Formats: sequence, C-alpha cells, structure tokens
Amino acid sequence: MTISIAETAETIDTPVLPTTETAKPANVKEVLAFLVSQYPLCFAQDEHIKPLKVGIFQDIAQRLGDDSQISKTQLRQALRVYTSSWRYLDATKEGVSRVDIDGQPAEVIDAQQAEHAAKLLAESKQKAAEKRKARMQEQRAKQPVKAPVAPSDKKRPNKTLVKGSKPVKAAPKAVVPAAKETIATVAPALLTLEPAMLAVGNKVLVKLGQTPMPATIQEVSLPDVTVQLGSGMVIKTRQDSLYQA
Repeated sequence: MTISIAETAETIDTPVLPTTETAKPANVKEVLAFLVSQYPLCFAQDEHIKPLKVGIFQDIAQRLGDDSQISKTQLRQALRVYTSSWRYLDATKEGVSRVDIDGQPAEVIDAQQAEHAAKLLAESKQKAAEKRKARMQEQRAKQPVKAPVAPSDKKRPNKTLVKGSKPVKAAPKAVVPAAKETIATVAPALLTLEPAMLAVGNKVLVKLGQTPMPATIQEVSLPDVTVQLGSGMVIKTRQDSLYQA
C-alpha cells in the first residue's frame, strides 16, 4: 500500500483505535494509534512529536514479538508515515536529541540530518500546494460559464434628486460660437528666383514647410540645387523651391 507524504499530517492528527484489544489494526491510522497508546513516551500525535532513535523499527519489532497483532510490513508503513509528517520533519532540528522506545535520549541530530528534514518538508508542502491548485482549477473548469450581461440602454440621470426637494432644471449649455478662421500672418510675397540668379554663392530663400529660410547656393545641377542653410546644414532641393532673398 502506497502512502502519500502530503497526506501524512492528517494521518497523524486523527488516529482511530481498534474497536477491541484483540482486533488487528486495519490501516496505518490504527497502527499509529496503537503505537501512541503503547509507547506514549516515544510516539505522539500533536506538537510534542520527537525525532525517533535510528533503528527504532528493530526495537519495536523485538518488543512486540512474533505474536504481535501488527505485522512488520504494517509497522514499516506506519513508521514511514509518522516520520514523513510535517510535524515530525519540523521537529527534526540540529542539536535535538532523538528518543528511544522508552522516551530516553539517544543520538543528537546533526546539521546534515536537519538540512535533509527541512528539504523534505519544503518539497512535501510544495506538492500539497500543487495538488490544491490542481483541484481548484478542476472545480472551476466544471462550473458553467455565465453568459455576459448585455448593457442597459437606459441612460442614468445626471443627478439624484433628494427626497422632498424640487427638481432643478439643468442649465442650458452655453452655445460655443463657431471658431473663426485663423488669419494668416501677412507676409511679403515671395519673388520667383530668376534662372540667371542660380549661381554658386548667391543668397536665396528656400521654402521648407511654411517658412522660407535664408540659404546660400552651393551647387547647381538642375532641376536640383544644393544649398547651405544659415544653421550650416546642407540640403538638396528643387529649383522651384528657391526664391529671391
């Protein structure tokens, strides 16, 4: 029979004693309950759990004898569940003394054993969390999908009337006059550049966007003309973009 480590916390918390003294334990819970009742100084089912002596299985098997109601297989399974529980692993800390079957101190837990117990505890808790998450996702998947609610076409009132008060008419919206056309800044008309003025070194105006900019002709290769702006930038433009300075 395989026992899940993630389920050991519940296993130890709720032991079930056999119904009679002669009845054989039917499951791991009953075996653990038997061990707690027979060896209370060694086994516990609450926060008083203590780490067990190495080789405790042989001691218990010898104490029970061949006529025991508990088989060695059941005893191994019960000890595996007991020592894998979260409380037991949490109690296995460096410097803590293990106990024998009579509750007497045995060997002291070293750093390596404590680290191993802490690692097993973290892994067990992670597996339990993953199982809970998987169950929740499975439950959500089984829930029926609700149809989206169509938005209401009714408009909500702008203001809530106070009980007993008179309704107040909303002030009419101010009429915004139509925007007047923007009056363009009056600028002098640009004079077309005569072909005779297309010479290297002549000052001209080059129209970039809406604003003409002063420039100096650097090269003429009609219909393209290379000019240098006042900022020092050299650009190539068309002849029809140049005007008299």
